[in-house]
This record gives sequence, C-alpha cells and structure tokens, in this order.
Amino acid sequence: MAFVVYGAGAIGGLLGGSLARAGEDTVLIARGANLAAIRENGLRMEIAGRTETVRVRTAEDPASAGLRAGDTVILAMKSQDTPAAVEALADAAPPGIAVVCAQNGVENERLALRHFAEVYGMCVLCPATHLEPGAVSAFTEPYYGVFDLGRYPHGGDGTAERIAEAVTASGALSRVRPDIMRLKYTKLLGNLANAVEAAFGADAHGELDADAARLRRLAEDEGRAVLAAIGVDPLPAEEFWADYAALTRTEPRPDAATRGSTWQSLRRGAGRAEGDYLNGEIALLGRLHGVPTPVNAELQRLTRRLARTGAAPGSASAAEVLARAGA
Repeated sequence: MAFVVYGAGAIGGLLGGSLARAGEDTVLIARGANLAAIRENGLRMEIAGRTETVRVRTAEDPASAGLRAGDTVILAMKSQDTPAAVEALADAAPPGIAVVCAQNGVENERLALRHFAEVYGMCVLCPATHLEPGAVSAFTEPYYGVFDLGRYPHGGDGTAERIAEAVTASGALSRVRPDIMRLKYTKLLGNLANAVEAAFGADAHGELDADAARLRRLAEDEGRAVLAAIGVDPLPAEEFWADYAALTRTEPRPDAATRGSTWQSLRRGAGRAEGDYLNGEIALLGRLHGVPTPVNAELQRLTRRLARTGAAPGSASAAEVLARAGA
C-alpha cells in the first residue's frame, strides 16, 4: 500500500513528509511554486524546533501519481478545492483505492463517496503552518499532531487500522474511531472561529477584542442549534480537546504558529478560503432545517470577500459584522 497525499500545505506536507521519513512509500501531490521547491530542495519540515529536509516523491496531479489498486489517497487540500480534486482523482484512480479526508468540515467525505466506495474521515488536531513554498512547521511533541480516523459514515475496518498504525509510526497519534463524524462535527464548531480570527485578528496571546469574542460565541451558539436540529450530539469540549491538551507545546513561537488555516490563506494571498465549508456549512444546514444563522452567514460572506480582494488578516471590523447580522 502506498500513500498518496493530495495537497501539500501545512497538514498534507507535514503528513506526507513524515510518512516518507518513516519509510512509507509516499507520493506528495503539489502544485506551482510549492511543487517546484519540493522537487528542487526537498521538503523542509520543522517539528518542535527541530528542522530537517525530507526527500519525497512528488506529482503534479493524480494522473501522474502512479496510483495502484490498494493505495491510500489522503485528501489534504482545503475543502473549497475538494470537488475539482475528487473529479481529477476519479478520472485517474483504479478501482479499490481508499480515500481519507484529512480536512476541516463535514462535506468532503460525502463528495468523495460519490466516486469511491472506501472513504474515511480523519479528524486532524495539529497546529501547523505553511507560509512559504517547500516548507511546513509543527509545534508540539511528543506527537506532531492527532489524526484519528474512521470509516465514513461510521465504523472501522482493517484498512483504517493499517492507516492509523502508519500515521502513528510517523510521529503522530492516530486511532480508529467509529464515531469519526461526531468528532468532525465537534471540530466544526471550533472551526467557526477561524473566520473571526482571520478577519479581526487577535493579540499575541490569541485573545480577541470584545466584539470579535461576541461574534465567536454567537457563531458557536448558532452551530450548536443547527447540530441539535440535525440530531448530532457533539462531544463536550473538554473531552474533545483532551488529546490536544496532552501534547507538549515547545518554546514560544512566532505569531503565525497560533494562527488557523483561514488566517494562513489570507496571509499567503491564496485568493480563496474555506469559509463556505465551515460557517457556510452551518448556514446551509440552518436553511435546510429552519434554524436562523445570521452570524455564520455574515462571516461566510466576509471571508469570501477578504480572500477575493487580497485583504490582510485582521483588516475587518467586528462591530460592522455584528450590525449587519442584527446582533
């Protein structure tokens, strides 16, 4: 079984590089300047203050990745890129591959299942950054992250066990969780704050101002109401974050170390961000089930505008968003 990690950003680069370093047959699908840098210089990984360069096989798309039956493809692109990525994968992949969605949100697995029978959700707790081509950083030890997984929509099997063993051997913590989507819905509640952090900024300690903090609380309240309407019982926050809290954070890191994926997208000027699949997921489910979600709808629109216009992180006004949401 080879691992094909599709998307070489913070999570994909870290996971693919770590699997390759551990001796797994690994291909990293990357693009643009990131692909060129990895091919020329290798992938530079900084984990808990220790830096090394890993040579890993690369491809520019699924068609050139040498996919074989029995391989495992780990989707690690942002959720807004999943529809096109899954279609490209479906055109290139033989029958019998496993697809693992190591992404925020809860829609990726459903998109993958339209094309593939063996689909797994992976809940990623891993503070990591990718701000320059060919380089990724992670900040915890003894594990560089927690990557629990389970079969979608529920359950576990031998493939999940083998994936968990390989990921754990690479330096992370990975266990099979039959209730994986419950974990991912729980994480979705926390990810609703990604737009708040990216749009309004936080101080050196990660603290928001009063208006931004209120927006975060209101967004999470809407999220909980939506999950209740669809019959999802999220884990208590203390239980969900227990593994993450057990990781040992290293010495204080630069500002970017504590920033989430949406903030990093704005910082890199990526032009797109995943708010449609975070705050937008809550807005969608709210509309389907008659639950008002004005704050999440406003945060979704704001994230799209900031990404599209190339605005810097922290450049928006929380008070204005509160007013537009009628909060």
